[in-house]
Amino acid sequence: MNAFLSRGTIIALILQCTIARAQSDLSKYQLGFTAGMFIYQGDLTPSRFGSFKTATFAGNIFLNRILNSSFLLRTSLAFGKLRGDDAKYSSPAWRQQRNFNFSSPVIEISELLVYHPLRNDRTLSPYIFGGPGLGWLNITRDWSKFNSEFFNAEPNVQAGLSEDIAHATPHLLPVALLGAGIEYDYSKKLSFIAESSYRFTLSDYVDGFSKAANPAKYDHYQNYSVGLIYKFGKKGAVDCPVVK
Repeated sequence: MNAFLSRGTIIALILQCTIARAQSDLSKYQLGFTAGMFIYQGDLTPSRFGSFKTATFAGNIFLNRILNSSFLLRTSLAFGKLRGDDAKYSSPAWRQQRNFNFSSPVIEISELLVYHPLRNDRTLSPYIFGGPGLGWLNITRDWSKFNSEFFNAEPNVQAGLSEDIAHATPHLLPVALLGAGIEYDYSKKLSFIAESSYRFTLSDYVDGFSKAANPAKYDHYQNYSVGLIYKFGKKGAVDCPVVK
Protein backbone atom coordinates (compact mmCIF):
# COMPACT_ATOMS: atom_id res chain seq x y z
CA MET A 1 0.00 0.00 0.00
CA ASN A 2 2.80 2.38 0.96
CA ALA A 3 4.67 1.51 -2.23
CA PHE A 4 1.52 2.25 -4.23
CA LEU A 5 1.09 5.62 -2.52
CA SER A 6 4.77 6.40 -3.03
CA ARG A 7 4.51 5.69 -6.76
CA GLY A 8 1.36 7.84 -6.95
CA THR A 9 3.14 10.68 -5.18
CA ILE A 10 6.09 10.47 -7.58
CA ILE A 11 3.79 10.48 -10.63
CA ALA A 12 1.88 13.48 -9.24
CA LEU A 13 5.11 15.39 -8.64
CA ILE A 14 6.36 14.60 -12.14
CA LEU A 15 3.09 15.80 -13.70
CA GLN A 16 3.11 18.94 -11.59
CA CYS A 17 6.70 19.65 -12.53
CA THR A 18 6.00 19.07 -16.25
CA ILE A 19 3.02 21.44 -16.24
CA ALA A 20 4.97 24.05 -14.27
CA ARG A 21 7.92 23.89 -16.64
CA ALA A 22 5.60 24.19 -19.65
CA GLN A 23 4.07 27.30 -18.09
CA SER A 24 7.54 28.65 -17.40
CA ASP A 25 8.57 28.10 -21.04
CA LEU A 26 5.36 29.77 -22.27
CA SER A 27 6.22 32.83 -20.18
CA LYS A 28 8.87 33.62 -22.79
CA TYR A 29 6.17 34.23 -25.42
CA GLN A 30 3.63 36.98 -26.00
CA LEU A 31 0.84 37.17 -28.58
CA GLY A 32 -0.07 40.56 -30.00
CA PHE A 33 -2.78 42.11 -32.18
CA THR A 34 -2.95 45.64 -33.58
CA ALA A 35 -5.30 47.61 -35.80
CA GLY A 36 -4.61 50.90 -37.53
CA MET A 37 -3.85 52.32 -40.95
CA PHE A 38 -1.32 52.13 -43.76
CA ILE A 39 -0.10 55.47 -45.13
CA TYR A 40 1.37 55.48 -48.62
CA GLN A 41 4.28 57.84 -49.34
CA GLY A 42 5.40 58.28 -52.93
CA ASP A 43 4.89 60.09 -56.23
CA LEU A 44 1.12 60.53 -55.91
CA THR A 45 1.15 62.69 -52.80
CA PRO A 46 2.67 66.15 -52.29
CA SER A 47 3.09 65.63 -48.54
CA ARG A 48 6.40 64.45 -47.15
CA PHE A 49 4.40 62.71 -44.40
CA GLY A 50 2.44 60.57 -46.86
CA SER A 51 -1.08 60.39 -48.22
CA PHE A 52 -3.38 60.64 -45.18
CA LYS A 53 -6.27 61.42 -47.55
CA THR A 54 -6.04 57.85 -48.85
CA ALA A 55 -5.27 56.08 -45.56
CA THR A 56 -6.50 52.48 -45.43
CA PHE A 57 -7.08 49.87 -42.72
CA ALA A 58 -4.13 47.76 -41.59
CA GLY A 59 -4.04 44.83 -39.17
CA ASN A 60 -1.17 42.97 -37.59
CA ILE A 61 -0.72 39.67 -35.70
CA PHE A 62 2.62 38.94 -34.05
CA LEU A 63 4.42 36.63 -31.65
CA ASN A 64 7.09 37.97 -29.30
CA ARG A 65 9.88 35.77 -27.98
CA ILE A 66 11.54 37.25 -24.89
CA LEU A 67 15.33 37.05 -25.21
CA ASN A 68 16.27 38.90 -22.02
CA SER A 69 15.11 41.80 -19.86
CA SER A 70 15.54 44.35 -22.68
CA PHE A 71 15.22 42.52 -26.01
CA LEU A 72 12.42 40.61 -27.73
CA LEU A 73 12.22 38.93 -31.12
CA ARG A 74 8.95 39.66 -32.96
CA THR A 75 7.60 37.52 -35.81
CA SER A 76 4.88 39.54 -37.49
CA LEU A 77 2.17 39.17 -40.13
CA ALA A 78 0.65 42.46 -41.32
CA PHE A 79 -2.15 42.92 -43.84
CA GLY A 80 -4.03 45.84 -45.35
CA LYS A 81 -4.09 48.03 -48.43
CA LEU A 82 -2.17 50.90 -50.02
CA ARG A 83 -3.81 53.70 -52.01
CA GLY A 84 -2.68 56.90 -53.71
CA ASP A 85 -4.62 59.39 -55.83
CA ASP A 86 -3.47 62.61 -57.52
CA ALA A 87 -7.08 63.85 -57.65
CA LYS A 88 -7.21 64.15 -53.86
CA TYR A 89 -4.93 67.18 -54.05
CA SER A 90 -5.84 70.53 -55.61
CA SER A 91 -2.39 72.02 -55.13
CA PRO A 92 -0.29 72.03 -57.20
CA ALA A 93 -2.98 72.25 -59.91
CA TRP A 94 -1.24 69.87 -62.31
CA ARG A 95 -1.96 66.91 -60.01
CA GLN A 96 -5.64 66.89 -60.95
CA GLN A 97 -4.63 67.08 -64.62
CA ARG A 98 -2.16 64.21 -64.31
CA ASN A 99 -4.77 62.23 -62.35
CA PHE A 100 -2.79 59.06 -61.65
CA ASN A 101 -4.07 56.69 -59.00
CA PHE A 102 -3.28 53.20 -57.71
CA SER A 103 -4.30 50.66 -55.09
CA SER A 104 -2.87 47.39 -53.86
CA PRO A 105 -3.51 44.85 -51.11
CA VAL A 106 -0.53 44.22 -48.84
CA ILE A 107 0.43 41.06 -46.98
CA GLU A 108 3.71 41.42 -45.14
CA ILE A 109 5.85 39.14 -43.00
CA SER A 110 8.74 40.46 -40.93
CA GLU A 111 11.25 39.47 -38.29
CA LEU A 112 11.97 42.33 -35.89
CA LEU A 113 14.26 42.97 -32.94
CA VAL A 114 12.47 44.95 -30.23
CA TYR A 115 14.51 46.99 -27.74
CA HIS A 116 12.46 47.50 -24.59
CA PRO A 117 14.81 49.08 -22.00
CA LEU A 118 12.21 49.76 -19.28
CA ARG A 119 9.99 46.70 -19.75
CA ASN A 120 10.49 45.32 -16.23
CA ASP A 121 10.79 48.66 -14.44
CA ARG A 122 7.67 50.68 -15.27
CA THR A 123 3.98 50.28 -16.03
CA LEU A 124 4.31 52.66 -19.00
CA SER A 125 7.41 52.10 -21.12
CA PRO A 126 8.66 53.09 -24.60
CA TYR A 127 10.34 50.76 -27.09
CA ILE A 128 11.89 50.77 -30.55
CA PHE A 129 12.09 48.02 -33.15
CA GLY A 130 13.50 47.25 -36.57
CA GLY A 131 14.31 44.50 -39.01
CA PRO A 132 13.70 43.04 -42.48
CA GLY A 133 10.35 42.19 -44.04
CA LEU A 134 8.84 40.93 -47.26
CA GLY A 135 5.57 42.24 -48.67
CA TRP A 136 3.24 40.78 -51.29
CA LEU A 137 1.48 43.31 -53.56
CA ASN A 138 -1.03 43.18 -56.39
CA ILE A 139 -0.86 46.70 -57.83
CA THR A 140 -3.69 48.19 -59.89
CA ARG A 141 -2.71 51.50 -61.51
CA ASP A 142 -4.94 53.87 -63.46
CA TRP A 143 -3.93 56.64 -65.87
CA SER A 144 -7.22 56.74 -67.80
CA LYS A 145 -7.97 60.33 -66.71
CA PHE A 146 -4.55 61.66 -67.67
CA ASN A 147 -4.94 65.00 -69.54
CA SER A 148 -2.30 64.70 -72.25
CA GLU A 149 -3.14 68.15 -73.70
CA PHE A 150 -2.25 69.83 -70.41
CA PHE A 151 1.23 68.27 -70.61
CA ASN A 152 1.94 69.06 -74.28
CA ALA A 153 4.70 71.42 -73.20
CA GLU A 154 6.26 68.62 -71.10
CA PRO A 155 6.92 65.70 -73.46
CA ASN A 156 9.00 63.95 -70.79
CA VAL A 157 5.83 63.26 -68.82
CA GLN A 158 4.10 61.48 -71.70
CA ALA A 159 7.28 59.64 -72.67
CA GLY A 160 7.72 58.62 -69.03
CA LEU A 161 4.15 57.35 -68.87
CA SER A 162 4.80 55.12 -71.88
CA GLU A 163 7.85 53.69 -70.09
CA ASP A 164 5.87 53.14 -66.91
CA ILE A 165 3.07 51.32 -68.72
CA ALA A 166 5.65 48.97 -70.23
CA HIS A 167 7.34 48.40 -66.87
CA ALA A 168 6.10 45.54 -64.69
CA THR A 169 5.01 46.33 -61.14
CA PRO A 170 6.51 44.40 -58.21
CA HIS A 171 4.65 41.54 -56.55
CA LEU A 172 7.27 40.74 -53.89
CA LEU A 173 8.66 43.78 -52.12
CA PRO A 174 11.58 43.59 -49.65
CA VAL A 175 11.25 46.22 -46.95
CA ALA A 176 13.27 47.48 -44.00
CA LEU A 177 11.11 48.36 -40.98
CA LEU A 178 11.92 50.92 -38.32
CA GLY A 179 9.47 51.88 -35.62
CA ALA A 180 8.74 53.03 -32.09
CA GLY A 181 5.95 52.46 -29.62
CA ILE A 182 4.79 52.66 -26.03
CA GLU A 183 3.39 49.86 -23.85
CA TYR A 184 1.05 50.11 -20.87
CA ASP A 185 0.87 47.10 -18.54
CA TYR A 186 -2.80 46.74 -17.65
CA SER A 187 -2.17 43.51 -15.75
CA LYS A 188 0.37 40.68 -15.53
CA LYS A 189 -1.31 39.07 -18.52
CA LEU A 190 -2.40 41.99 -20.66
CA SER A 191 -0.76 45.12 -22.07
CA PHE A 192 -1.96 47.86 -24.39
CA ILE A 193 0.33 49.30 -27.05
CA ALA A 194 0.44 52.19 -29.52
CA GLU A 195 3.11 52.31 -32.20
CA SER A 196 4.24 53.72 -35.53
CA SER A 197 6.49 52.01 -38.07
CA TYR A 198 8.02 53.05 -41.38
CA ARG A 199 8.78 50.79 -44.35
CA PHE A 200 11.78 51.69 -46.51
CA THR A 201 11.82 50.11 -49.98
CA LEU A 202 14.17 50.03 -52.97
CA SER A 203 11.37 50.35 -55.53
CA ASP A 204 9.82 53.38 -57.22
CA TYR A 205 6.95 51.28 -58.60
CA VAL A 206 4.96 50.63 -55.42
CA ASP A 207 2.42 53.11 -56.84
CA GLY A 208 2.89 51.84 -60.41
CA PHE A 209 4.52 55.05 -61.70
CA SER A 210 8.09 56.34 -61.79
CA LYS A 211 9.36 57.94 -65.03
CA ALA A 212 6.20 60.03 -65.45
CA ALA A 213 6.39 61.19 -61.84
CA ASN A 214 9.56 61.41 -59.71
CA PRO A 215 12.10 58.70 -60.59
CA ALA A 216 14.67 60.22 -58.23
CA LYS A 217 12.94 58.88 -55.09
CA TYR A 218 11.76 55.46 -53.96
CA ASP A 219 8.25 54.84 -52.67
CA HIS A 220 7.64 53.98 -49.01
CA TYR A 221 4.77 53.39 -46.62
CA GLN A 222 4.14 53.57 -42.90
CA ASN A 223 1.77 52.29 -40.26
CA TYR A 224 0.03 53.77 -37.22
CA SER A 225 -1.70 51.33 -34.91
CA VAL A 226 -2.99 50.49 -31.45
CA GLY A 227 -3.45 47.04 -29.97
CA LEU A 228 -2.87 44.63 -27.13
CA ILE A 229 -0.41 41.96 -26.03
CA TYR A 230 -1.35 38.78 -24.18
CA LYS A 231 1.39 37.22 -22.04
CA PHE A 232 1.41 33.44 -21.67
CA GLY A 233 2.35 31.30 -18.67
CA LYS A 234 3.87 32.39 -15.40
CA LYS A 235 6.80 34.65 -14.72
CA GLY A 236 10.03 33.32 -13.28
CA ALA A 237 11.82 30.00 -13.33
CA VAL A 238 10.42 26.79 -11.89
CA ASP A 239 12.42 24.66 -9.45
CA CYS A 240 11.02 21.15 -9.18
CA PRO A 241 11.46 19.19 -5.94
CA VAL A 242 13.92 16.32 -5.82
CA VAL A 243 12.12 12.96 -5.44
CA LYS A 244 13.98 10.36 -3.34
